[in-house]
Amino acid sequence: MRVQRGVLIGCGFFARNHMAAWDELPGVEIVAVCDRDPAKAEAYARDFGIPRWGVEAAEVLAEVRPDFVDIATTVGSHRALVELAARHARLVICQKPFAETMEDARAMVAACAASDAMLAVHENFRWQRPIREVKALLEAGEIGAPRWLRLSFRHGYDIYANQPYLAEVRDLALTDIGLHLFDVVRHLMGDVERLSCEVQRRNPRVAGFDAFQALLRHGSGAVSSVECSFHSVMTPDPFPQSLLVVEGDLGTIEVTEGFRLRLHRGGGAVEERGVEPPCPVWGARPWHLIQESVLEFQRQAVAALEGRGTVEPSGAHNLGTLEMVLAAIRAADEGVVVRL
Repeated sequence: MRVQRGVLIGCGFFARNHMAAWDELPGVEIVAVCDRDPAKAEAYARDFGIPRWGVEAAEVLAEVRPDFVDIATTVGSHRALVELAARHARLVICQKPFAETMEDARAMVAACAASDAMLAVHENFRWQRPIREVKALLEAGEIGAPRWLRLSFRHGYDIYANQPYLAEVRDLALTDIGLHLFDVVRHLMGDVERLSCEVQRRNPRVAGFDAFQALLRHGSGAVSSVECSFHSVMTPDPFPQSLLVVEGDLGTIEVTEGFRLRLHRGGGAVEERGVEPPCPVWGARPWHLIQESVLEFQRQAVAALEGRGTVEPSGAHNLGTLEMVLAAIRAADEGVVVRL
């Protein structure tokens, strides 16, 4: 197979995980990096041995003509960059949140469809090993039809140290982690037809809402409760784990602290095993859960480039997730139940 040539746009804090994962995958070469800050772009090029760096994405893409573009910038820049990348690459990957409005999101999906480019949104939570294991059990019918789910992401880790701009985001919990959690719920339980949501501002240091709880009704009739807090006091702090319970007609699946998965069956039988992911050679705990999921997301992106399957989640699929987040914001603001 020929080498898939890529360009990374956005050389910030989290993008280092993208670069390290691309560097590990066979059959991939990042041939250029781009950032509006020349010092950041040059540092990435130096640290990862990239032959080309620049500050103008249009110039870089026209010059190197990549197979794929990995956009790891903040949300306000996404539409222009996706529409640009769609004209130059076979695969466009966009960091979450995908867009601030449905108009921008639909425009990006349309731009990639018009140029026959694949479009994926970097939702890596569904690629975490515990979530992959739960999905496999559900698909195998181990607990029958899933009827109820609780998904919880609560911690007190200082997320603002490396990304200080997060402290100024109004709907922080919903737009930073809520997107990931809603994508996981859709992945495991199917699409949602209505939701309600309550938000809180817990940390006095931040400007926005750093906690939420949403109640979801799925088209299948299943119900899910999704919660997030960036200001919970727990020892040991479970960051960055998501804890989960899924109940079905034949049993229950739990994912608990310490990466333990329990499968409860009728008659008192319980199977338990560890689902902690390996730490990448370039990774570090506790980030290894997320770092390994970045690697798995990018691995399936390479497979899609090679004609082996599709990349998940697609931009078209993520429209439904973004719609949920915007609906949750409205539900919290107005105190209403929103139908999707």
